[in-house]
Amino acid sequence: MTRPTPKEIRPIAQIAGVAVDDEIAERISNAIGPSCEGFAAIAGTLPFDLEPAGYVLAQTQKVSK
Repeated sequence: MTRPTPKEIRPIAQIAGVAVDDEIAERISNAIGPSCEGFAAIAGTLPFDLEPAGYVLAQTQKVSK
């Protein structure tokens, strides 16, 4: 597992139905990059993977109170 680049993040986000521009893709890369690097040693042994489009969805969802 390596740090995703903005070039990799944009199509993944588009598939998830989230349009991101270059600046947002760069921010996502910087935000989740350390997590990807931290899990690199055990990549492939976990039952989940990090997915960049989820970051934008989590940041843009409104919470019901």
